[in-house]
This record gives sequence, C-alpha cells and structure tokens, in this order.
Amino acid sequence: MKPIPGLERADLGSVPSPSLLVWPDRVQANIARMVALCGGPERLRPHVKTHKMDAVIRLQMEAGIEKFKASTIAEVEMCLAAGVEDVLLAYPVVGPNQDRLVQLSRTYSAARLSCLVDSRDLLPGLGACCHVAGVELGVFVDFDCGMARTGTSSVADAVLLAEDISKTDGIHFAGVHAYDGHVRDPGVATRKGTWSEAMAFVEALLDALAEAGIAVREVVGGGSPTFGFHAGERGWQCSPGTVLFWDHGYGSAYPDLPFENAAMVLTRIVSKPGPNRLCLDLGHKAIASEGAPERRVHLPGLESARVAGHSEEHLVLELEEAGNYEVGEALLGVPYHICPTVALHQEAILVRDGAVTGESWEVTARNRRLSV
Repeated sequence: MKPIPGLERADLGSVPSPSLLVWPDRVQANIARMVALCGGPERLRPHVKTHKMDAVIRLQMEAGIEKFKASTIAEVEMCLAAGVEDVLLAYPVVGPNQDRLVQLSRTYSAARLSCLVDSRDLLPGLGACCHVAGVELGVFVDFDCGMARTGTSSVADAVLLAEDISKTDGIHFAGVHAYDGHVRDPGVATRKGTWSEAMAFVEALLDALAEAGIAVREVVGGGSPTFGFHAGERGWQCSPGTVLFWDHGYGSAYPDLPFENAAMVLTRIVSKPGPNRLCLDLGHKAIASEGAPERRVHLPGLESARVAGHSEEHLVLELEEAGNYEVGEALLGVPYHICPTVALHQEAILVRDGAVTGESWEVTARNRRLSV
C-alpha cells in the first residue's frame, strides 16, 4: 500500500473507514494564529460549530480564550461543562429552546449566557421565562448587514429593539451581533471592499444607538473569510469558526489566510466497478454533500478524477489511472466543508507525528441534546 502524506508512520490496519482524523498540533497552530491576528485572546469569541468538541474548547481556553459562540443549545452546554463562563448562542431562541437555555443559566449560575433576538415579539416570552426562573440573560440585537438570513436590516427597528430589551425584566441589552457570511469574494481587495460596505451599515447602527443614549458594550462580528479584516480593525470581537480545522473550500478560495488543514477524512477503495472507476466508502453520510458533486472532497494525488456518482455510502470516481489502485487501499481527503462533515462523525481519531496514536476526541455536541 502506498504511503499517505501526513500518515507516513501510521498503521491504519485498525482504523475503520470512513473516519474523521484530526491533527492536534495543527489545531494548536491554528489557535496560535487566531490569537496572533487579534493581538491577543481578549477579542476572540470563536464559534464552536465547526468542531463541536470539548477537547478543542479546552485547547483554546489554555491559549487564554474565554468567550465562545455557539449555534445550538447542546453546543452551549458543551462550552459550559468545559468551564467556559461567557457563551453567546448566536441563534434566535424560540419555543422550548428558551426554557432549555434558562435551565442552563440556572445550572451554571456563574456563567454569562446570551442569545440573539431580531424581533420584538419574542421579548415578552423570553423575559417572562427568565424572570420566573430567577435568571437574567444577555440579549444581542441581531443586525443583518447583508446576509439576509436572520437579523433586522432596519437601523430604526434595531434601535427600538435595543430599547425594548432594556425595558424587559429578566433580560438585558448585551450588544450587537453582525454576521457577514455573504462576504466571500476570493480576491482580497474585492472581499475587503464588500466587507467595508457591510460594516458601514453596522457603523450606522452604532451611531444611531449612541444618539439614542444606548451604550453598546460588545459588538460581535465576522466569520472566517473576513476574520483577517476584523482582527486588524476596530475593537470588535471576532468569531471565526472554520479556521480551527480549515478545509479545502476556504483553503483554495482564501490563500491569504494563514491556516492549515487540521482535519481530514480517511476513506478506502471498496470496489473497482469498471476499468476506469474506483468506488470509495465516502458517501453522503461521511462527507458534507452540499453543492456540486465535485465540491465534496479534495483527494490529493487524484486531482484528475471525475465524480461519477455520490450516494449515501458510496463515492464513485472515474480516472484513467484507476488501474494503479487496489481494492482496500486507504486514501486521505480534505473536505470542502468541514463543519457539517464533523457532525457526521461520532469521534475524531488523532494523528501525532504522522502516526495514529489510539487516542480520539468525542464530537461532543454532535447530539442535539446533552442533558437539557
């Protein structure tokens, strides 16, 4: 079997496929780069949605990072259980999730919990839930600076929302959240121009809040493609997520960002269904399956392969040199989108110094519910 770059010393005989592999030293290097870009850990509020792992949170805490951002109640609980004392649930909290967040606030009473709101209609119910339970949650106004997914894009409505939050028992105004996920231009100059336009909307909101006499304690902004811009300007909190593990989608689109692939998938050839075909055990249930089939995984050394089919448990490749490969042969792939790929795996198998160590990290918040 041919040696696999990055796994030169690995005995893969006991490693099942498909599997998620993680290189802890690369994760730590990416954390160090995050901190360096921000000039220190104080401005960082990393998103945990990419890795969903208790172990990665603890590595970041060791680097001095104290604030985190999450997308699910389970991710919030994972952070709290790891000892984090400041967690923002960057998602609208509706239905039973309000009660679940309040339960976590009661259980972890020393922690500062907050969430997003973009509608005044949610405030009475959320405030009453907190008031009855004897807890107080921070509430960030979710401001839409161009993503058009959640948030209000009206400066006037955002100011009224902040005023109403301040008047509602059980909650308090914590600041402004603005996610610029629509800014994805590959070129640095174009991306920064689009980002500057989006941030001008946020600045307009901050000016309006100041005119209304409303103090803004925190502004949380940005994702991974714009992390370098946010880190270098203003004093806002930065909340990158993908940079912890990186992936081929971002790595190929944004070579200006100094991060390295720290998570990959191990797959094996399970069949050769034709003279120019290989079938891998890397189906939809093992690799994120967004977008076109050719944007699922990058397989180093197989760049000439064409994806002939992708289904639940199979990835079929067509390539002229298929005869050079054997059934059972292991391959390493870099996911195009690592975040949903991680959520498909129960654990990550660790690689240190080119060898599989027998250690693993649980994908803790893969489950939607931990204890509440």
